[in-house]
Amino acid sequence: MILTKQMIEDYLRRLAEDERGEATIDKYRRDLTRFYDFLPDGKLLDKAAVLRWKEHLVARKYASSSVNVMLASVNGMLTHAGLAAWRAKFLKRQRSAFREERRDLARGEYMKLVETARRENNERIGLAMETICSTGIRVSELAFVTVEAARAGRAEIMLKGKCRRILFPSALVKKLLRYAASRKTARGPIFTGKNGKPVSRHRIWAEMKKIGAKAGVAASKVFPHNLRHLFAKAFYALERDLSKLADLLGHSSIETTRIYIATDGCEHRRQLDRMRLVM
Repeated sequence: MILTKQMIEDYLRRLAEDERGEATIDKYRRDLTRFYDFLPDGKLLDKAAVLRWKEHLVARKYASSSVNVMLASVNGMLTHAGLAAWRAKFLKRQRSAFREERRDLARGEYMKLVETARRENNERIGLAMETICSTGIRVSELAFVTVEAARAGRAEIMLKGKCRRILFPSALVKKLLRYAASRKTARGPIFTGKNGKPVSRHRIWAEMKKIGAKAGVAASKVFPHNLRHLFAKAFYALERDLSKLADLLGHSSIETTRIYIATDGCEHRRQLDRMRLVM
């Protein structure tokens, strides 16, 4: 069989019909385009080609998690095309007991980001970071933070075919309404651009990177999703309720939530030291 760009577009359209997020679809498009470009002239698609792709990714020293994500994109397209027998098996990975220190955002670093945003008079990105970190929402869910939601103290988030309710801390409500009033926003989304439309996740990401550089926080730690991880760890430290945390984050699997509350390497090392098992 010959892999065509139309096959890829058909699969991406199916993902959109299944209400997969824009960021997810973009990621699948990038992965499938890389796979298409990898295939030699003629674009012959068979099980051997998929296995060569897997071997190529491993040889390029991609992390096992990255290899599996890219394989998932190809496997999904194959299943959609009725070619499930050609799917490649994922690399086996043992779940890590702790997160990489270079990627883990500490509470103090988060506070530096917010304080730097205020100092740079970028109230929007500062408040956006506080909103994500204090509620655990995704950056793509900022569009559901409206004036009406702030007044009610909660937001109803509809995403990926699921609906969940998010409560706002009282201090956040005051900040959101004050910011909306300063922008003369009487209704609708609070975080908007000059065109009045919800600010894009790309813009939030870019502004966070600029603030991170000025705050002296490692770029590897400064991205919106890390704010969700910090929320998860802070919540779990108080409640120790993994099931409730999964609901708050909108996770279908508790196993996904476990990743969010993994401690960093420094904390894990301190735990080992407290065990006092070295004589």
